Amino acid sequence: MPAVYTRFYEGAALPFDKKEALRYYGCGANGALSADMGALFDECAREAIAVCGYKVCYASFAVRTEGETVDLGFTRTNSRALRRNLEGCEKVVAFAATIGMGLDRLIARYSSLSPVRAYAFQAIGAERVEALCDAFNEDIAREYEAKGLYARPRFSCGYGDFPLTAQPDFFRALDCTRKIGVTLNDSLLMSPSKSVTAVIGFSPVPRQKTSTDGGKGQKEGEHARGKCEKCSAENCMFRH
Repeated sequence: MPAVYTRFYEGAALPFDKKEALRYYGCGANGALSADMGALFDECAREAIAVCGYKVCYASFAVRTEGETVDLGFTRTNSRALRRNLEGCEKVVAFAATIGMGLDRLIARYSSLSPVRAYAFQAIGAERVEALCDAFNEDIAREYEAKGLYARPRFSCGYGDFPLTAQPDFFRALDCTRKIGVTLNDSLLMSPSKSVTAVIGFSPVPRQKTSTDGGKGQKEGEHARGKCEKCSAENCMFRH
């Protein structure tokens, strides 16, 4: 198996996107809160950010398509959505990212004391782990572009038709528990809960923009936060 590497990020390098956190909180595009609720949310954000620790482990693999099957080097899948995403790619970087157990402890503490705060911590945690994934995505895309390879948007199992049953393969390939302290239970849920696994494809040819970009175009390697058009889960509360 390829070598597995670990990276650590400082919170100061991951600016807090309050609008994105409020979207996870259920405020929609406007992100409007009353003065009291806004103050509570800001207080929760300060408390949550203070306990986060940002870690990523990753490895690179050759990728190839065999008929309807995508072979990622550490797992095989018949996901059509992933196959489209990786069309023309020669390599993938598989990674796992986590913001640590601190936020889970806050959520557990406030679940009975103040469910409103616990829900705010959930939303802030979702924003924090996405910010971590974005930072890693941008860093690794920049490194591979220097080698003449261009990144595709990252793709997680459980997204579209890429099944969660691939999670154990990520954990075996990346040694997630030893490298960054993330575990996987029998229900395929990760602990800490604010953890993500994903793959990023790399192609020698920059991906052509399509009509789904809305004419604006998306930078190679940039994850479309809040843009869920590639996912088949149309009933998701975060789809706009």
